[in-house]
Amino acid sequence: MTVIEAENISKRYIIDHINGNAKGNTLREIVTDNIKNLFTKKETNQVSHEDFWALKDVSFNINQGDRVGIIGSNGAGKSTLLKVLSRITEPTEGKITIKGRVASLLEVGTGFHPELSGRENIFLNGAVLGMKRQDIKKQFDAIVDFAGVEKFLDTPVKRYSSGMYVRLGFAISAHLEPEILIVDEVLAVGDADFQRKCLGKMKDASTSGRTILFVSHNLTAVQGLCNKAMFMQKGQLMEMGETNQVLATYLSHVQKTALESWWDTPEEAPGNDKVRLKSIKLVPSYLDNQKHLDVRTPFKIKIEFWNMMENANLNISLHLNSLTGECIFNIGTESRAFDKGVIYAECEVPADFLNDGSYSISFMVVKDTASAIYNFEESLIFEIEDYREGTAWYGKWPGYVRPKINFPITQLELESIS
Repeated sequence: MTVIEAENISKRYIIDHINGNAKGNTLREIVTDNIKNLFTKKETNQVSHEDFWALKDVSFNINQGDRVGIIGSNGAGKSTLLKVLSRITEPTEGKITIKGRVASLLEVGTGFHPELSGRENIFLNGAVLGMKRQDIKKQFDAIVDFAGVEKFLDTPVKRYSSGMYVRLGFAISAHLEPEILIVDEVLAVGDADFQRKCLGKMKDASTSGRTILFVSHNLTAVQGLCNKAMFMQKGQLMEMGETNQVLATYLSHVQKTALESWWDTPEEAPGNDKVRLKSIKLVPSYLDNQKHLDVRTPFKIKIEFWNMMENANLNISLHLNSLTGECIFNIGTESRAFDKGVIYAECEVPADFLNDGSYSISFMVVKDTASAIYNFEESLIFEIEDYREGTAWYGKWPGYVRPKINFPITQLELESIS
């Protein structure tokens, strides 16, 4: 049975642009400019308007019991779509038909009255969902236990931290048994244990026939939880279907940077009068029909540079860093004597070594194993996606490395345990 039907949904916002003499947009600057304009012949600021379509002609059907992951980059229209489906905002064009009671967890504090206590907000949210007081009471203890806010139950929620807001909001939404549960990326606010509980709760809810819409950048969680996925891009629905197929399409679109940089002549290349970078590339050995790097993918790093020095003992020191600056590893080549010309180096990073995440490659050309000739910083930036099987945990796997190390477990002997 179809429970959500969207027909040509579009949402337009109007963006104002101020053109003219205003030098800022603070209240003080605006008032000052307006007063000056009263006594001068300067032209007043002109305001131009631009239409921005956050959603454009989006159509789809969702059946009862579907678990739909909505994926896409920032600004793709995912959150706007959920707000439209939650009736928080009306579409500019199109029609939505929803059958069933909807609970939404979209932003920290959504649906809460800040002056009311956690206890009062539980009953308020239940009433909004159309539940009777006695039905809310049956779920009350489970909500409080799941959220872990028992000590603060009679405290106004305006004093709650963002994590407490999210825990209580999700607990209310999940335990008051809506037919349709809509969850945005707010789960990222919680810690790993809370994420695990939330994902488990959503999986349990789906087995009882409830429909779930789940926006997340955690593709592993989407893959583990959802039987369908929607790929959004620039306000349009690019693809909807079986989760693995849609994820493959999405990942083929989101390679953040090219895996190769090169220069035709030394004059235009980075470096100095001694060395210039000719090319650097990352060459993956994709599995099957892959089009993106994931934790299973081995790859080679290939570097070419122009050497402008005669008979110089040179080596390369390569750093692989996280984008937050931590060095994951540093390796170096042997030092050898080279004449003028192009020098080439290559190394291979094995599969099942790096964790998912964003990384950068920097390297130095070193003379006589001691003097850095030039440091080519962040010469290449790349992304490794996650891949997981045989586990029910879909949160972020900790650490920068994720080696596949033999780790057997066995029972030594059978014995009775009293």
